[in-house]
Amino acid sequence: MYCPPGTGDVVDTITLAYEDGTVRVDGDLARLESPPSVLERDERTGTYRTPAYRYVDLRVALERAGLAVDDRVLSSPPLSALESAYELRSYQHDALADWFDTDRWGGLADVPVDAAPAGVLELPTGSGKTVVGLKAIERLGVSTLVVVPTIDLLEQWIRELEQEFSVPVGRFGGGEQRREPITVSTYDSAYLKADAVGDRFGLVVFDEVHHLGGEGYREIARLLSAPARLGLTATFERPDGAHEVIEDVVGPLVCRVDVDDLAGDHLAAYDVKRLEVSLTPEEREAYDRNQETFTDYLARSTLELRSGSDYQELVKRSGSDPRAREALLAKQRAREIVYGSEAKLDALEGILADHADDRIIVFTAYNDLAYDVSERFLIPAITHRTGASERREILEQFREGTYSRVVTSNVLDEGVDVPDANVAVVLSGSGSEREFTQRLGRILRPTEDGRRALLYEVVSGDTAEERIADRRR
Repeated sequence: MYCPPGTGDVVDTITLAYEDGTVRVDGDLARLESPPSVLERDERTGTYRTPAYRYVDLRVALERAGLAVDDRVLSSPPLSALESAYELRSYQHDALADWFDTDRWGGLADVPVDAAPAGVLELPTGSGKTVVGLKAIERLGVSTLVVVPTIDLLEQWIRELEQEFSVPVGRFGGGEQRREPITVSTYDSAYLKADAVGDRFGLVVFDEVHHLGGEGYREIARLLSAPARLGLTATFERPDGAHEVIEDVVGPLVCRVDVDDLAGDHLAAYDVKRLEVSLTPEEREAYDRNQETFTDYLARSTLELRSGSDYQELVKRSGSDPRAREALLAKQRAREIVYGSEAKLDALEGILADHADDRIIVFTAYNDLAYDVSERFLIPAITHRTGASERREILEQFREGTYSRVVTSNVLDEGVDVPDANVAVVLSGSGSEREFTQRLGRILRPTEDGRRALLYEVVSGDTAEERIADRRR
């Protein structure tokens, strides 16, 4: 029993419990001058609640108010000793230390998990983000949920966890829903399961955490009560500003390591070459005609296309406005001309000839272009249509050296363990910094002979593609 300053009433112990993605607060908080700011009153039951992700904030607020707390939120017993054979590189050690420095308990006693760090680490592709995650799990030694965007990445994490810790690893995704003290889930499955398992994990690791900015996926983090939260990504900031949502539900960006900080030491040194090619007269005429149709519509409308949401608005309008649909189709045709121009394919032919002894990944924006490249140059293609078993077979033969080159349409940008390559060719893409960084990261693993990695950007001159590439650079 405790009598808080400023009141004459005795306040019973406050009981906290997890319930359907929230933390329910039982106890006579009404006798306080003001409840902690993280709480909202549930008028139906007369109790207070807070979203599960505010659990640590609530515990700290109640402690500061001098209240006795009976904490029943987490059903997450500590794991037996975990030990990983990995040794952290200096930058990995520093990144993990920065994350642990964010511990939010603030000296709170009698907490269910010893530490509650929360934040995002931005590390380049190929720099060992998974290793940092494994070490975080090892050091905390609590039940852990790892959330990943793809089945391929789910399988990779499971293999690593089982190999490092010799424990059964659960999985949510790929047709299986099995929970273990350490469980790996796809974002899709976690979205469906979060409220049912929200009190079962003391740590949640969000791999490729930028996905959490999506309107639905962000609910995963809100429904989990896990005090410790780790986000891993090579590209934290999102063009739509949704990284600010991620900061709220996972934690702030606490460490950023740039590719150039590691190139030549922990990652391969690299060069970027930009090849500007010209449209044929026929392609130029068709491109200008379609681009004019698109820009004319924009001039007559209120749209400015400054963000992805503006483009989505155009897509919505195209469902009921014939002129908007015509503009959208014209823009699509103009892009296809630019991305798949004859000169780009000629440039690719020269690159492949110049790098006959190198391992090459060709990136495109569209399936059709990937298949055109595959057919013309006899290169295996991996697209969203490629089955999982066929994709694994292609990547395995690429790893073994049976194939020395592969072409893909976005599928290998992230979430897939891609074998070592030292040359990348970007025939087409969105021009975003994230996409560029991800594709560059695919060729930055150091080689035994110390070869520099090389990324080619092939850009159609005097087009919207050139302007987008300029803006990104």
